[in-house]
Amino acid sequence: MSLLANDPKRKTWLDIPDNTDFPIQNIPFGVFLTRDDIITIGTRIGDYAIDLGALHQLGYFEGIPLTDDIFLQDTLNDFIADGRKTWRSVRNRIAEIFDANNDKLKNNKDHCKTVLFKLDEIEMQMPVQVGDYTDFYSSKEHATNVGKMFRDPENALLPNWLHIPVGYHGRSSSIIPSGIPVHRPQGQKLPKGADEPIFGPSRLVDFELEMAFITTAANHLGQAIPIDEAENNIFGMVIFNDWSARDIQKWEYVPLGPFLAKSFASSISPWIVTLDALEPFRTESPKPIKPLLPYLKSKDNKKSFDINLEVGITPKNSTETVVSHTNFKYMYWNMSQQLSHHTVNGCPVNSGDMMASGTISGPTPDSYGSMLELSWRGEKPLKLNDGTERKFIEDHDTVTMRGFCQNHEVRIGFGEVSTKLLPVFKDK
Repeated sequence: MSLLANDPKRKTWLDIPDNTDFPIQNIPFGVFLTRDDIITIGTRIGDYAIDLGALHQLGYFEGIPLTDDIFLQDTLNDFIADGRKTWRSVRNRIAEIFDANNDKLKNNKDHCKTVLFKLDEIEMQMPVQVGDYTDFYSSKEHATNVGKMFRDPENALLPNWLHIPVGYHGRSSSIIPSGIPVHRPQGQKLPKGADEPIFGPSRLVDFELEMAFITTAANHLGQAIPIDEAENNIFGMVIFNDWSARDIQKWEYVPLGPFLAKSFASSISPWIVTLDALEPFRTESPKPIKPLLPYLKSKDNKKSFDINLEVGITPKNSTETVVSHTNFKYMYWNMSQQLSHHTVNGCPVNSGDMMASGTISGPTPDSYGSMLELSWRGEKPLKLNDGTERKFIEDHDTVTMRGFCQNHEVRIGFGEVSTKLLPVFKDK
């Protein structure tokens, strides 16, 4: 099926900003609470949120085999489970409905009133119910930096890193959408020079700039997903802030990896941008340093995407300082390799499962994706615009991550994920 929605010449009859992240060529999917306190599945064009449940009830998806309640749910899981043919059909139809040359909805003021919402009239929700969440560790630059800090600088990468997409199973219950604050976590830490741990608030709370992809119900128990079929089972992507407590993590991660240091919160951008929308921005992954086993080799190496990313820190009552500029294309292991490796042992993947990339760091210090790297373990504090310094994230700081793709024809963006860090939670 053709990607008609991607036509770069297409214009919309909606009044939208020139440089919006959400032109008619994007058409992401999300879930929001309307001004009438109704939860619905929707999309976004410019600064308008569009109620897909209402559009469906009004007959605008006629001819596409959809259940009556497919958009009247509080998650996208069932829609994602319908598969790529349905996603494309719906996205193409939305582009047709809001095309500048189509007056059917435009001239029906009652329908427009029912379907269209301004952004200040809605409240974004978690777009999917995440059954399982996996966090990979797929940036060579990030893994090398961490290895230099905590291990032998001459052997920064562990022996397996160049052979497999390393990952761990994370906690799905603490994944939250943009705008919900996070409390500073508590846990065990081993102070420098001490022999016994102490308990208390993390002193080294960090962000990790990542992207995450969402899968459909892809395989049965025992069945692997071949690498060249992996993208058929990936619905789309979000920006992912994998909050981290570095001091808790340092004490607990041997021998089984991160636990409390990661499970207290992860934040995502609320609009899922489909792989179809990202198609014009395909690019090659970095060339493998070691020969890959056959199941990790794809016929086409253009399995990554050119996504510009940035992170800003805003202290309380102050302005934002952008501290990192990087790009998703630096990732050594791509999404197809991650999903293929995840299932090669027969592990089943379900609709709504989320898989994060791991911290995305580039080759230069200003492209590092965490405070651990940007301040180099706190040894090189960052100076913010208001004159204050940061080694790690402080209480009442807001961390904002943004991402977009752009060529000479179109810009496709993810919006942002913005989260404030609050002090340790205290019962009233």
